[in-house]
Formats: sequence, C-alpha cells, structure tokens
Amino acid sequence: MSVGFEVLARDSAARRGRLTTAHGIVDTPVFMPLATTGTVKAMTPQGVAATGARIVLGNTYHLMLRPGAERIAALGGLHHFMNWPYAILTDSGGFQVMSLADRRTIAEAGVTFRSHLDGSLHELTPERSVAIQHSLGADITMVLDECTPYPAPREAVERSMELTMRWAERSRRAFVERPGHAVFGIVQGGVHPDLRQRSAARLIEIGFDGYAVGGLAIGEGQDTTFAVLDATVPALPEGRPRYLMGVGKPADLVGAVSRGIDMFDCVLPTRSGRTAQAFTRRGTVNLRNARHADDPAPLDPECGCPACTGYSRAYLHHLSRAGEILGSMLLTAHNLQYYADLMSAMRSAIKTGSLAAFVAAFAEAQGESAAEGTK
Repeated sequence: MSVGFEVLARDSAARRGRLTTAHGIVDTPVFMPLATTGTVKAMTPQGVAATGARIVLGNTYHLMLRPGAERIAALGGLHHFMNWPYAILTDSGGFQVMSLADRRTIAEAGVTFRSHLDGSLHELTPERSVAIQHSLGADITMVLDECTPYPAPREAVERSMELTMRWAERSRRAFVERPGHAVFGIVQGGVHPDLRQRSAARLIEIGFDGYAVGGLAIGEGQDTTFAVLDATVPALPEGRPRYLMGVGKPADLVGAVSRGIDMFDCVLPTRSGRTAQAFTRRGTVNLRNARHADDPAPLDPECGCPACTGYSRAYLHHLSRAGEILGSMLLTAHNLQYYADLMSAMRSAIKTGSLAAFVAAFAEAQGESAAEGTK
C-alpha cells in the first residue's frame, strides 16, 4: 500500500483511523474541504488549516482547463501553487464531465467533451486523467469513472458500471507508485445492491489503496443512500480507507460514519457560507432572516471560529444583507469549523465506544431546531 492506513478503534461498524500520506497524517473519519480550482472559496490556506483540516480536494476537470495541469506542474505542483502543505486528493473529472450532458461523448476509450469555458474540444481517458493527477502532485488519485445519472434504467446503470470497471483497471495500470501516494477505485452501480457488490468485488480483484462509493447524492434521497451503503460497505476491505463522494449534510455524515465510511467531501459547507446559511449544533441558521437583525448573541456559543468568537448574529446578518465579502468569509470559515468539529466529535465517540449516544444526542439537538433554518 502506497499510503499507510491504520484502524485505531472501532465502534460497531464505525472506525477511527489514521491515513499517512506524503504530506502528513490525516485522522479519520474526515471531511475534506473542496479546493475546486486550487482554492477553498472565500478562505486562505492558513484559514482552512486553522479549522483542523489536513486534506483538501482538488478538481481535475477544472484544473486541467484552467490554468492547466502542465502549467501547475511547471510551477512546482498543486501543493506549492496553492500554498497548501498538507494532503490533497484529486477527483478524476468523471462527475463534472457527466454534468456536461449535451457537451460530451462517452466511448470505450474515454470521454470527449467541450469545455464549459470556451467550447474547446478535449479528450479525457483513464490514462490521461491519472497523468493529470500525477502532474498536479496529488497524494490520492481517483480513477476515471462514469457517474450514471439518477434515475436511470437498470440496464444503463449496469453498462455504465461495467465500463467504469474497465476504466478502473486501466487507471490502476497507469498509476505511478511512489511512497505516500495512493490510487482509489470507485464503486458504481446506482441504487442496485447486486451491481454495487459486483463493482466492489471487481475493484478488490484489481487492487486499490482505498475504495470510494460514487454515484450518490444526486437526487436519490438519504434513505436510499444509506440503503446503498448498507449493501456496499460490508463488501469493502477492512484495512483500506472508504470514501463516500459528494456527501453531504451533517446528518448524512453522521449516518455514513455509523456505517463504516472514513472520508467525505461536499460543496455544501462552502456554498452555504456564501449564501448566508450556517450550520450550528442546534440546527441550520439563515442569517438573511430579519429575526437576527438585533440579536447580540454569537452564531454558535460552542464554536471557536472567528465568526462565533468575534461577531454577533446581528453583524453577520448585516454583512449578508449588504452583500459584503466578509460575510461569506466568516460564514464559510464557521461552516468548515463546524464540519471539522463534527468529525472530531465522532472520532472521540468511536474511541470511547459511545458513538450510539453521540448519534442520539445529535439527532435530538438537530430535531429540536429543525425549523431554525426558516426563521
């Protein structure tokens, strides 16, 4: 295994682990902030690190188009380019290409697509995707996959999954082994348990450093997501990290950790920070709402982020209504701190064997304030 992964504690299906990469140690379960174009939006690298984050996610599709993987490589690689000294996972570009829909053509060789920036034509093969991620200097490389839209006929999902498995094998062959670097396979198969299990078995046969569950959080709903995890996670190796791609809301993370997932990413905390939505220990808060205009209280009195320790809800409301950049910066920092704290609390609960009690307390606190986001 090119990266080290050790399971330090278990609580039922949940695991507390440690991932050792070329750019440091990552404690799991972990949430990875999105650095889509080489930056976590509205944050400095130092601010991201201050939340406790030790790994971020870069976007292969966007970086290959702008400023270009070769340019980044010539400038010292993505870590140096964005001034981030810790680990980076890069996606393969598969999800972004799927979202182009009418601008792409999928074939056995790979995907041909037109850039959303200028309409220029590009080809992304499994080998090219891995080569781009290598030139970026990613600690963790993802195989190229086809993310099947939801809903889709079972026959289409099966064909897509089988293509992804063939691409996975090619991606694995193209990956260059070096200390502290890893390549992860991606389980596909839609909402069909048997297809998911077939996909997992094939990836294990090929052999990867870690295993991701892809193709979820695209409209299927939380109950279905959890049902897919219930069918898929037991089929994955115990000694390898498990990554749920693109998920999600705090309750999604809590449920997925309880089912044995170790790694997460999602646009939600940063995007919500730019739209005045804040996650707190008592529910979601909409800072644009008038009820906050005269409120001197902190956003979340239990949070140690700059927004909560230095400013009132009234001030954050003012920034949001005035469209000030500082509002996006403070709320993004808060949301990332909340997610980091949530993962830290679950790691502690797993260590002490008290995750079930944590989950119950989390559900009660969130349930009591379910209407907070509308106030």
